[in-house]
Amino acid sequence: MRQRWVIGNWKMHGRRQQNAQLIHEIISVPLWPGLCVAVAPPAIYLQQVHELLIGSGVVLAAQMVSEYEQGAHTGQCAAGMLADMGVQLVLAGHSECRHAGQTDAQVALQVKRVLEQGMSVVLCVGETLEQHERGETLDVVRKQLEVIAGLGAEVANRLLLAYEPVWAIGTGRVASPGHAQWVHQALRSTLAKSLGEPWAMTPILYGGSVKADNAAELLSQLDVDGVLVGGASLKASEFLSLCRLAAQAR
Repeated sequence: MRQRWVIGNWKMHGRRQQNAQLIHEIISVPLWPGLCVAVAPPAIYLQQVHELLIGSGVVLAAQMVSEYEQGAHTGQCAAGMLADMGVQLVLAGHSECRHAGQTDAQVALQVKRVLEQGMSVVLCVGETLEQHERGETLDVVRKQLEVIAGLGAEVANRLLLAYEPVWAIGTGRVASPGHAQWVHQALRSTLAKSLGEPWAMTPILYGGSVKADNAAELLSQLDVDGVLVGGASLKASEFLSLCRLAAQAR
């Protein structure tokens, strides 16, 4: 059975006191069997959140990573630094990073660096509104998948995908459950055909204006293995509701 995930991406939100309260409320509820839960705070708060999560079973994630191992790269965090901070999971290729100019070549290197350090990676893929309206969704996401070409089966259990239609992120628009299932199924099929059958077990998450009141039907889809959550991860009750829905789905 594929792993089920709920990942909270805090983006550029949080202060020390708010972080402590949010984490306290999240970890006060026992984890659901079979569900993996992760939070991705801003890099400056990774140490704080790492200490707050000790013994909880909740995974510490990072929002991004440098493609470089070290050197004169002001403001960047190398994969080795993140691993040293207790990070276990890293996002790569998030649409907001791509919008800021991040290329597929950079994403490919980020994935490589994360895996080299023994961490897991969430590769984010998704199409813009213009690409969506032109019917190019599958062409776009399959092209974005090419950054993991050549990966061996030994790292298959450390890769997650997140389908995040760009037109749904922070807009209040949500892909229909049928559309999400169509894309997720295509991604799973592409992984299996291009990299081998073990990759068919890759967890594929949906991200894009996910909230407790719209997640249940998305999570009931056969190839939707969880959610990558933005704004809804900043309120403990909402985030925990999403965790419960993900654990109970299917």
